[in-house]
Amino acid sequence: MRTALSASQDTRKHVIETAGGVVASQHRLAAEAGAEVLRAGGDAVDAAVACSFVVGVLEPWMSGPAGGGAAIHWRADSGSATAINFGMRSPKGLNVNDYPLSGEGKAGDLFPWERVVEDRNVQGAKAIAVPGSVEGLGRAHERWGRMPWADLLAPAIAHAKEGMLVDWYAALIIASTARELARDADAAAMFLDDGHWPKGSGWTALADNRLDQSRMADSLDTIARGGARAFHQGDLAQALAADVQAKGGSLTTEDLAGYRSWMGAPRQVGYRDAMFHVMPGLTAGPTFARVMEQLEGADLSTPAQTYAAYARALDVAYAERLGSMGDDGEVPEAPGCTTHFSVVDRAGNMITHTQTLLSIFGSRVVSPTTGFLMNNGIMWFDPEQGKPNSLAPNKACLMNVCPVLGEQGDTRFAFGASGGRKIVSAVSQLSSFVVDGGLDVGGAFHAPRIDVSGGPQIIADDSLPTEVIASLETVKPVETTRRTVLPYAFACPAGVMRREGMNSGCTEIMSPWGDAALEDEQEPA
Repeated sequence: MRTALSASQDTRKHVIETAGGVVASQHRLAAEAGAEVLRAGGDAVDAAVACSFVVGVLEPWMSGPAGGGAAIHWRADSGSATAINFGMRSPKGLNVNDYPLSGEGKAGDLFPWERVVEDRNVQGAKAIAVPGSVEGLGRAHERWGRMPWADLLAPAIAHAKEGMLVDWYAALIIASTARELARDADAAAMFLDDGHWPKGSGWTALADNRLDQSRMADSLDTIARGGARAFHQGDLAQALAADVQAKGGSLTTEDLAGYRSWMGAPRQVGYRDAMFHVMPGLTAGPTFARVMEQLEGADLSTPAQTYAAYARALDVAYAERLGSMGDDGEVPEAPGCTTHFSVVDRAGNMITHTQTLLSIFGSRVVSPTTGFLMNNGIMWFDPEQGKPNSLAPNKACLMNVCPVLGEQGDTRFAFGASGGRKIVSAVSQLSSFVVDGGLDVGGAFHAPRIDVSGGPQIIADDSLPTEVIASLETVKPVETTRRTVLPYAFACPAGVMRREGMNSGCTEIMSPWGDAALEDEQEPA
């Protein structure tokens, strides 16, 4: 593909090894909030709570308290891994008849379902599912946390009171969805100027244009004082449910009060001399396992053979995944609305944590009383009845999330990514780069990748050698593209690694906000 982008520009991120803890997040200030908790003597779980709430304020279109996700925790003292699924559920009072098929073909978002009238399963209050993020964080903190819950929410509350700065990158993200945000008066008030134009920072990016997140600050303060269950019960839950119902959704206080995350054993995936711990159930964990199963018997002796093996394994795994979801046609491309962060502390405890609103800006609905941007988890269901994942009330949502903990000898790593269907391609290749290629976290994150996620072609990094591209073309048609700031042709990963007692971390090299923050406060050279 011909492009106007510079052919000589080289983007890299510096990676430092440290004996202290590391937090790698898609937003630098969220990573810094987690690292500050580690400096104060907190556990990796404490750092994860702080990071999660801050990133929900500073990257609100990706995740937040009104979303869901999954995480895997590694406890160094017991040498054991625990999975927590805090995915969204459909409301108990959801009426399937409210989502009639339009007969207009496939929907144009993350999943290849038939399109619903008015896109009610994608945008608006009827797309809102029961959130789980706060409950999932509360479960982890209750079990392993050392610092007071309220202290961990304090950084997020401070950021919300100040309001997220709309820099050039934020302005681009808002502009990409301005038309949809304008349909909800409260979303328009938060993210747009005059109800139509995206908030911007000015050409020099020196203007101090901020979102008004004061309502969100008040809601976070309620959760800080009342604990995680204050999101699901009490005045905050009543206000949230009332706001959603007033806009036509079916979320109730009963739904919120009855929500519980799942905590249990992760699925173990043996691969060569390594072991992976992945999410079981309705996540991308089983798809990751299928990819690695095929790679174990593949010839990875040359780059050309390696990338062709990646393409074949991903193609088969995604065909099986989409088939189990009831797909029978070509899959459209669309961006995801997800964030990922990983944590390792000084003791070696590790967390790989993915949280999401699903689509970018979720349902594009803001709860005016609470200030929370709401998810559109209902889109995770197939609106056609009689399919493996058909829409129904009180049902767990399917998720593309794929947090992975890997271990090989004295190396342990916690990887994950945002990017919808692109996540599995990224996480499986990064894992192979480490296990098969012996790369450290910096080497793995800078290495070129491909994406094979159910579409008719392979998307390949144009920096790959010609012989690799030729090998990929024997598998499927190939389109080459550049890794750019926006849009992301590949997933946006974040990860940490522990090797020989030293910790390190890295994020997607093209992410202008993503970074790894260190407990010992070292600054990159």
